[in-house]
Amino acid sequence: MNQLQPAITHDPVLVLNPEGQSNVILVCEHASRFIPPEFEDLGLDELARQSHIAWDPGAMGVAHALAMCLGAKLIAPNVSRLVYDCNRPPSARDAMPARSETIDVPGNTNLTAPQRDDRTDKYYNPFRASLAAIIAATPDPIIVTVHSFTPIYHGTQRTVEIGILHDSDARLADAMMQAASSHTNLKVAMNDPYGPKDGVTHTLKEHAITAGHLNVMIEIRNDLIADKSQQDAMATCLAEWLTDALAALGAPEGVQC
Repeated sequence: MNQLQPAITHDPVLVLNPEGQSNVILVCEHASRFIPPEFEDLGLDELARQSHIAWDPGAMGVAHALAMCLGAKLIAPNVSRLVYDCNRPPSARDAMPARSETIDVPGNTNLTAPQRDDRTDKYYNPFRASLAAIIAATPDPIIVTVHSFTPIYHGTQRTVEIGILHDSDARLADAMMQAASSHTNLKVAMNDPYGPKDGVTHTLKEHAITAGHLNVMIEIRNDLIADKSQQDAMATCLAEWLTDALAALGAPEGVQC
C-alpha cells in the first residue's frame, strides 16, 4: 500500500495547492500516521502504527489528486489521528482514543485534562483555525472531506465501496448519489459504512452546516486506493461526480483532470 505522507515538515497543519482558485475546499482529517517523538509511538508496534487505526490509507493520495483536478485547496492535519483526531471535538473521548477498533493505545490511557488540553492546543486548534480562515477567504465555499475505510471491520466483510455521507444538510450528498448512479458500477451507499450517529461529521457541522455551506464527506474502501494509479483514477471519478452534482445544484465546478 502506498505509504504517502503529507509532508517532510512536521508542522501541525498542511495546506496543499494553496493557489487553488476553486470554491471547493478539500479536507483530509486522517491524512498522516506521523506520531511526534515525544509520544514514544504511543506504546504501539510498527504494524499498528501503519494500520488504519493510525490514519486513512490512500485518502491523502486521492484528496491531493482531486485537488489538482479541481484546482482546489487541500488542508490536512499533519499528525496521526491517534495523537488527535481532528474530525472530533475536544470533548469527544475518541479525539484521543485509548482503544481503536481492537487495539489498545497505551499512550492514550488515563490522559489527564491538562494533557488533553495540550494536544488540543498543539494539533486541533491550529487545524480548526486554518480551515476556518480558508473558508472565510473563499466565496461560496463548498467543503468536501475525504476518508478511507477498511474492507473488513471487526471480522465482518464490508460490501459497500464508496460511502457518501452527510449530516443535517444532504443537498450535495443527494446530488452526488444521483451523479454516481450515472457514472459507475461501484457499490455506492448513503451514510455507509458510517453516518452522523457515529460522530464522524464533526468537520461538516463545525465548518459548513451552521453557515449553510454545501458539504459532503466521502468514504472510500481502502483496497480500491492502495497505490497511486488507483488513487488518481478514484480522484478522476470523484471529480466527475462532484462536477455533475454541483452543476445540478447550480454551483458548477470545472474538471481539469
